[in-house]
Amino acid sequence: MPKVNVNVMLKREILDPAGQAVERNLPKMGLDGVKTVRIGKRIELEIDDAVADPQALATEVAAKLLANEVLETFEVETMDGDA
Repeated sequence: MPKVNVNVMLKREILDPAGQAVERNLPKMGLDGVKTVRIGKRIELEIDDAVADPQALATEVAAKLLANEVLETFEVETMDGDA
């Protein structure tokens, strides 16, 4: 069964309050050297073997349901084997 990851991130011009909170708190925890933090989401899809083009299906699912293309970008990544 093909596995596909969909990575969804806020567009660069959109504020990321969660990322900013992590970024602000890293130095307080003694974790220096991180310049910026952006937080997104990763969705793993297992596609039925009968689907001819798993990446195309995952792209359609992401565009229609998983990402708000006004605020977010997404990228679809096909995994090899059982990764």
